[in-house]
Amino acid sequence: METISRYLMLGGIIIFLIGGGIYLTAKFGIPLGRLPGDIRIEGENGSFYFPLTSSILVSVILTIVLNLISRFLKK
Repeated sequence: METISRYLMLGGIIIFLIGGGIYLTAKFGIPLGRLPGDIRIEGENGSFYFPLTSSILVSVILTIVLNLISRFLKK
């Protein structure tokens, strides 16, 4: 039971940090989801939206942050 509780607490912390990051991007006016390169197709019967540039930007930032965290934990 201890391992399940640890995973749940870790998941809660991760969700909290993601929410804080989304809040800060909105607070500072970063147009995440509306960057140049995000694909938006609107038609009469529906629309399609794929945030390509935003996804790449988030991926690069998460890669850098996770690499820094793993380097600090190895020492």
